Amino acid sequence: MKIASVEVVPYALPFKEPYATATGTLTQREMVLLRLRDEDGLVGLGEAVPLSLRGGAPLPQVVEELKALGEREALDEASVRADSAALSAPARCAALTALLDLRGRHAAAEGKASEGAGEPVRCNATLVSGAPAAVVSAAERWAGEGFSTFKLKLGAGDDVAQVRAVREALGPRARIRIDANGAWDLETAKRTLAELEPYEIELAEQPVASVEEATELARSTTIPLAADESVASRAEAGRAAEAGAFAMTGIKLSKVGGPEEALEIAEVLPAYVTSALDGPVGIAAALQLAQSLGDLGRVAGESLAHGLATQRLFAATIAARECELRGDLLHPPPGSGLGVEIDESALQAHRL
Repeated sequence: MKIASVEVVPYALPFKEPYATATGTLTQREMVLLRLRDEDGLVGLGEAVPLSLRGGAPLPQVVEELKALGEREALDEASVRADSAALSAPARCAALTALLDLRGRHAAAEGKASEGAGEPVRCNATLVSGAPAAVVSAAERWAGEGFSTFKLKLGAGDDVAQVRAVREALGPRARIRIDANGAWDLETAKRTLAELEPYEIELAEQPVASVEEATELARSTTIPLAADESVASRAEAGRAAEAGAFAMTGIKLSKVGGPEEALEIAEVLPAYVTSALDGPVGIAAALQLAQSLGDLGRVAGESLAHGLATQRLFAATIAARECELRGDLLHPPPGSGLGVEIDESALQAHRL
């Protein structure tokens, strides 16, 4: 499969409300759309989400890395795959996702695969940090739309008060998970989780920054710990599992470098798929990963909700066709490959 052209388009989507976490506040999400067009005119879509608030490659670097793919004289699937090994994780994710999409569209065009995208996946609500009353108001809106699992972003306010307020408002049947983005030191994490244990927390995602701290923390709490920033490769997952630091991990495609590395991680630690505040292409790729996890996405026999409902947080989209939320179920779009189709006028309006 030879690649005829490479198009790299940086763009940004605005949030309906500022997105506040322990690592900072965003009013928009900057991303990069990658389009690989082959000799037959088929186009594969990929997406990179630079994680610069977490110390990852910034947007200009990701753009330049992806543009460099198109500077080769002869470009095919093998060379894109070979070159991607030297890219930052978000750029590698975009390149490998675009190849995956292109292969799927080819298979459908050749009659080797049917169009149709499988079963929906269950998602959690994502609640940004804020005053308890504001967090409760947001939780009730999500609950009114059918969500039963709620992820609270902690580490930037009165953490215990937020959790207590949500539990009291939603009652005992709601599942509550928390995410501190590694903002707590070990003693703060021990104290906070001890205070939160009565509120039946499903999991605590990345409460502390290091595997060593998580190992000690896991011995002091009954709340299951989940990795995020600490696990970006199979090797890191192996070290975390061996240390007894985390019972599971969240996986962001732009953090780990694409769906193949994501599956490698899930073979070591039970996993759920989370959004890096992706655009429509990234969400579609993450949904396909979530569909493929099977038993790798189960803990104690139960499937974990995925953090892929974040398209509700944006005020706009660049897609003419994308995944659709119906209640807490994220449905894939119809069509081949990822199934996403771009709205060209919307893309131009949000282009950087």
